[in-house]
Amino acid sequence: MTARITHWINGSAWAGSAERTGDVFDPATGQVSGKVDFASRATVGEAVAAAKAAFPSWRDTSLTRRTQVLFAFREILNARKGEVAAAITAEHGKVLSDALGEVTRGLEVVEFACGLGHLLKGGFSEQVSTGVDVYSIRQPLGVVGIISPFNFPAMVPMWFFPVAIAAGNTVVLKPSEKDPSASMLLAQMWQEAGLPDGVFNVVHGDKECVDALLEHPDVQSISFVGSTPIAKYIYETGTKHGKRVQALAGAKNHMLVLPDADLDLAADQAVNAGFGSAGERCMAISVVLAVDTIADELVAKIAERMPKLRTGDGRRGCDMGPLVTGAHRDRVASYIAAGEAAGATLVVDGRNPVVDGEPGGFWLGPTLFDHVQTDMSIYTDEIFGPVLSVVRVHSFDEGLDLINRHEYGNGTAIFTNDGGAARRFHNEVQVGMIGINVPIPVPVAYYSFGGWKSSLFGDTHAHGVEGVHFFTRGKVVTSRWLDPSHGGLNLGFPTQS
Repeated sequence: MTARITHWINGSAWAGSAERTGDVFDPATGQVSGKVDFASRATVGEAVAAAKAAFPSWRDTSLTRRTQVLFAFREILNARKGEVAAAITAEHGKVLSDALGEVTRGLEVVEFACGLGHLLKGGFSEQVSTGVDVYSIRQPLGVVGIISPFNFPAMVPMWFFPVAIAAGNTVVLKPSEKDPSASMLLAQMWQEAGLPDGVFNVVHGDKECVDALLEHPDVQSISFVGSTPIAKYIYETGTKHGKRVQALAGAKNHMLVLPDADLDLAADQAVNAGFGSAGERCMAISVVLAVDTIADELVAKIAERMPKLRTGDGRRGCDMGPLVTGAHRDRVASYIAAGEAAGATLVVDGRNPVVDGEPGGFWLGPTLFDHVQTDMSIYTDEIFGPVLSVVRVHSFDEGLDLINRHEYGNGTAIFTNDGGAARRFHNEVQVGMIGINVPIPVPVAYYSFGGWKSSLFGDTHAHGVEGVHFFTRGKVVTSRWLDPSHGGLNLGFPTQS
């Protein structure tokens, strides 16, 4: 029997009847495990109305009380993170250890938001003129929308909603319809933590649901993570309707390996960063730029490690799970055929893997190409699967130039023992997030996440200080008081409430 997954509106599961639903699959078996309700425009309107009604009270709730709710949510999520990880594995397919890592990285943002009081502080200038003071404050926006992708059904929403809620906003989250259950668990945990009804809402669906959020006049901002074409659409549509938009988009992350690098380390990390979560990461390494003098050795080291990876059901202790859907698996496999047809050397072919799992799962094994040229689709396009391409370059300068000429600028890495080369690389590379001997340079929560060029639409990155600024607006107050007031006697110790 398949489970029904419905919306979370105003503190409880939606009681209505959906006109349309979508299938949710277990990628390791290929079987339908659930039916998710698709929200109509009217249902999205219900969620927005609930968030709008909850906003004035939540905005005026003391920062101390808001922080207490955030701390309670953090404790509940930390205690039940295994449950969330299991839900992710069951619907996305990534292995349990990877799913648990995702939840843990999301927890970092919750912990950051617990200390948001420091970042919401304004400035104060006394006596700018005779008897006149000037100070600044930051206030929440109102109802904010979050549209998150399938590849991180817990972490990506947590890049946004803890900061938004701590700042005093109310939230309508639209998770991916491919793996919606993690968001429902998070909603239940918010309620258990004492978050008032209507502050956090979840609606499921497809383009109709997304467009309803983008066009709704009471939604003040949109946060999105996904592919570049959709991110561009989200940005253009949201801003057209007067919203503040941050749309984090696609990637083609390069790893430049210099001759002085530790090649065993580089090979290990190329495999880890290329095939973790079956390559379904916006920060996955999909291109290795190998300087000619070490390319043969590096490719051999990568290839010899790949058979050690165990592909299969993420609940069985495997290294790499299936892809999220059969259609996506077939799309990634078509890129392997295209690369082979274009003349790249197919070193390891993952199209017929031996797996520890059911034959109906959406399987594709790790794949390695060598001698990839920059006009091939396996180089130009974001494949979003376990396909690693090696491009041979003659020098540091050629590798740097290739990275800077690519349309994407999300993440990159350099492997070297030369501090001068590393310093020049991070200074000159046109990419938002950079790793030096670190293959997946996802920033910690108190720094901000986001790329450059076609990897970002909008001016603001996720979480960190930029995230706080995105979810708040500034005011500057000029004040003059002519007569002091007298508050009376009270010898009790002052407390916050």
